[in-house]
Amino acid sequence: MERTPNTEDSSSSQVVGVSLCDSAPLLWRVEDLRSVRSQGLVGALLGALPRTPRQNGRLGRPLLLLPEEERLLGECHAAAALPSANQDAGGAELLVELHEEEQRRSYEEQSVLALQDRKSALLRAMTSSSTVSGTTDEALRGRLEALDQSFAFPQSALAVQLSTARAGLTHCAESRAFLQADWPITERDSRRCQTRYHVFRDLRGRGFYLTSAGKFGGDFLVYPGDPLRFHAHFIAVCLSEDEPVCLLDVLSVARLGSNVKKTVLLCSPGGHRGVQYTSLQWSGMV
Repeated sequence: MERTPNTEDSSSSQVVGVSLCDSAPLLWRVEDLRSVRSQGLVGALLGALPRTPRQNGRLGRPLLLLPEEERLLGECHAAAALPSANQDAGGAELLVELHEEEQRRSYEEQSVLALQDRKSALLRAMTSSSTVSGTTDEALRGRLEALDQSFAFPQSALAVQLSTARAGLTHCAESRAFLQADWPITERDSRRCQTRYHVFRDLRGRGFYLTSAGKFGGDFLVYPGDPLRFHAHFIAVCLSEDEPVCLLDVLSVARLGSNVKKTVLLCSPGGHRGVQYTSLQWSGMV
């Protein structure tokens, strides 16, 4: 578990703009995504294209941050509210004009790409048929010239980025107070959030990358480097020092970690002693 401490100066990082969607922190701007990635924060992309919705290889903005990632940015003074210029009439009209201009530019670029794809497909088809029927080069050039003159890219085929999460209220104390859960937040829930954050901050400070581990029965998946290049090595389970743990739960999470070839870490913040880590490995039945 020993890693070189992360000594990156967060104060020199770009301040990112955070929006809220039902209290979920979202990042929309490309420069914000690059900034948090350079700080070792991963998040999860939510956006999808209309013709290929929810395809993991094609997800885009917005980026959903873990609550611990948002809190870490806040402590480093690297998060702020998005500009509110769109709340007045002038700002809204300007945003609409910018959006329409971007749509026109995107349509022109996609038209060029679609024509190139059509030409490539035509060349492949005619090249294969020419070996059989002896089609001449003149006929091939004639069909390509006709394609240049008659090709039209339909507006309905324009690929548009759709967001599966909407932009909510801005990042401010009033918004957070308004979006608090209706059920009472107990002391146990508050301690649980504090425990998760202390573990997240400690592991991130050691240079590890973290993502959510809900589907693996833990709190965080811990990567030795960028998740685009490495598989997760650990499943972090966050527990308070005085929190009782059922033996069956320990056995089940250890066996799950063995099945997915990851080491389970029981992580318990210990005040001035830092976070204590206990690794579990399933060795089979005795």
